[in-house]
Amino acid sequence: MLRLSKLTDYAVVVMIHLDRGETVQTSPGISRGTGIPEPTVAKVLKALAGNGLVSSQRGARGGYKLSPRRLSGVSIAEVVEAIEGPIALTACVEGSAGLCESKAQCPMHGRWDPVNDAIQQALSAIMLSEMAPPRIASPSPVFVALPAE
Repeated sequence: MLRLSKLTDYAVVVMIHLDRGETVQTSPGISRGTGIPEPTVAKVLKALAGNGLVSSQRGARGGYKLSPRRLSGVSIAEVVEAIEGPIALTACVEGSAGLCESKAQCPMHGRWDPVNDAIQQALSAIMLSEMAPPRIASPSPVFVALPAE
């Protein structure tokens, strides 16, 4: 079964949370808002910042915020790659970080590339904004006319 790590799932949650909250948010605040343990939030934010998906600010009013792009400009593939590394189903996929010892005599070498490319394209076509739950609009005040006395 092809499965992404919980860290990738948490990264999506953290980015959606950053989009919905204040401009700059702290790691403990994000943890409280998402229910993800603070050390895990810090680890996710470090990886996202290292890949330019979020930016950090130091100082008394420091914290994290989304990069200038909105969620509609960030694909799921970018988040997966920030947390998991390059998308490669097997060690023999072109560009994979893994090394295959039997590459020279393997009849499958290169055969996984079309499958890997299809997954890469599918993940690249889905933006984080599509993963976010719909925003609930604030209810408008209701005015009720009272009978005149």
